[in-house]
Amino acid sequence: MARRKAPIIPDALLDQLLAGRDPQTALGRDGLVDELKRALTERALNAEMDHHLDGEAAEGRANSRNGYGRKTLLTDGGKLPISVPRDRLTTFDPQLIAKYRRRLPGFDDKIVSMYARGMTVREIQGHLADLYGIDVSPDLISAVTDAILDEIAEWQNRPLEVVYPLVFFDALRVKVRDEGTVRNKAVYLALGVRADGRKEILGLWIEQTEGAKFWLRVMAELKNRGVEDILIAVVDGLKGFPDAITAVFPQAQVQTCIVHLIRNSLDFVSYKDRKVVAAALRDIYKAKDADAGAAALDAFATGEWGLKYPAIAMSWRRHWPAVIPFFAFPIDVRRIIYTTNAIEALNAKLRRAVRMRGHFPTDDAALKLLFLVLNLAEREWRMPPREWSMAKAQFAILFDERLQVA
Repeated sequence: MARRKAPIIPDALLDQLLAGRDPQTALGRDGLVDELKRALTERALNAEMDHHLDGEAAEGRANSRNGYGRKTLLTDGGKLPISVPRDRLTTFDPQLIAKYRRRLPGFDDKIVSMYARGMTVREIQGHLADLYGIDVSPDLISAVTDAILDEIAEWQNRPLEVVYPLVFFDALRVKVRDEGTVRNKAVYLALGVRADGRKEILGLWIEQTEGAKFWLRVMAELKNRGVEDILIAVVDGLKGFPDAITAVFPQAQVQTCIVHLIRNSLDFVSYKDRKVVAAALRDIYKAKDADAGAAALDAFATGEWGLKYPAIAMSWRRHWPAVIPFFAFPIDVRRIIYTTNAIEALNAKLRRAVRMRGHFPTDDAALKLLFLVLNLAEREWRMPPREWSMAKAQFAILFDERLQVA
């Protein structure tokens, strides 16, 4: 039986605080908890003032206290009026709650958390009003979330690993208002698998220019951030993307994403047939080699499901030259390439957030939301895939010295 931990606050002190109070109101607005927040905040501010005045005296400035000013803070429990000490020279700028700031630490995190879950600025404003009785302006919420842009810039420029055995490049479409018109824009993300098997989001880019020039810029950015080699780059069937990758990473093996091929194939299929068609496609990408895969594709095309949905075989044949390299890899490496549960789960979260938002007022608004969703997703990635140990052994044989650099 678990033993009760010794309380941080002694029971005698709690009894003293609760004396004569209704325990049910202690957690309510203007209850005991709010009084404690006010008392602790004012105590900390006064301690900061004492420290500030000691520093002023040490530097030979004659400064002293000058009463108190009133300030109303926004907290996760509602509004909290406090007394802020003032000094005669007005040089005191508290660290706990800086001048012109009216939010306790942690309040901004609540706003960011709601934004990350797809809530709009107006929805956050209504939620804070309903739950906490706080009237927060849309401008304040926007200012809090805009602060994320600096974090995004720092994250987007951080140094990366020298070698990535695998990098998955994926894209999703978002609607962004541009010059008064809502346009579809592509947002690209790169998911890298490091030598230890752990996953890492390498970057997030919103398309500003069309085609190969944009992708070449993305590759050059990865190179400038320290990436010297990519062993296998897995991409969707985007024209010009393989050439952009090999222009910067000439030794990279570019592989069409099997998951995208399967997903695109199932777009042609009615919902009730999807499971059985997906099972039939498995014979193609699980074939022992390229010749056996081509034979399985022919068998599918002339079989029941290929005749019912002829567009599937046409799509696979169109992409077949970029599928063939896949069969050169051992089964453990193949499984890592096509069993991309992490990517599919990540895509599902991103698309859910995009659907909830509808469209974005600016490119920055889209990047803010997607960055926060990615941040939440990365916290769940703790262990490498179970297949990674076997796959890494195969990588070591296939790529030898290139993997050793990692």
